Amino acid sequence: MNFGIQIPEPIIFNPLKHYLPFIKNYINTKTEEEKYPGSKAFIKELKHLGTCVMDIYTGDLVPDSIFAEVKDFLESNRISGRESYRKWAGTGYNNFRIISLSDDSQWTLKYHDHKTRYVHIFPARSSRHTFRIKANTLKSAVLYLVLIGKDYISEDDLNRTRALAGLSPVKDVADAEAVTEMIEILRI
Repeated sequence: MNFGIQIPEPIIFNPLKHYLPFIKNYINTKTEEEKYPGSKAFIKELKHLGTCVMDIYTGDLVPDSIFAEVKDFLESNRISGRESYRKWAGTGYNNFRIISLSDDSQWTLKYHDHKTRYVHIFPARSSRHTFRIKANTLKSAVLYLVLIGKDYISEDDLNRTRALAGLSPVKDVADAEAVTEMIEILRI
């Protein structure tokens, strides 16, 4: 599901959760492939977005540059190998490190317990070139754009697509507004 993004070891990164250009490309690709009600594989891919909040990077750095800068940071700080990284980053739920990249965006680095992919990276909260979104808001927007795609967003169409991912209907005006805003961000 990386659609051409080559993620070098030891990095683990989910572009569908954290990289706006990838998300837009994913929607364009899926719009060509999927029809209502969407394939099981498509719905399963969206479940990987989880249920929490996430930060999405909107800056100009391409993935290869992000990965290279992260790896350069680790090398220049003599953090090489899984054990060295584990000690530096920590292993607890609340253990992480934040580094700055060349565009002044900040990235969170966490230890991931895997033999070859142990450097989990994602945009830091409230960093430059990012915005925070609820996972279900992003899922709703992606589902709507891929399966419905109409310019006028109706509550019925929105709720029809949300049901496909097992999400409850949008009842609250603020939730509907958040999904509508995300749809507009993804259309640009």
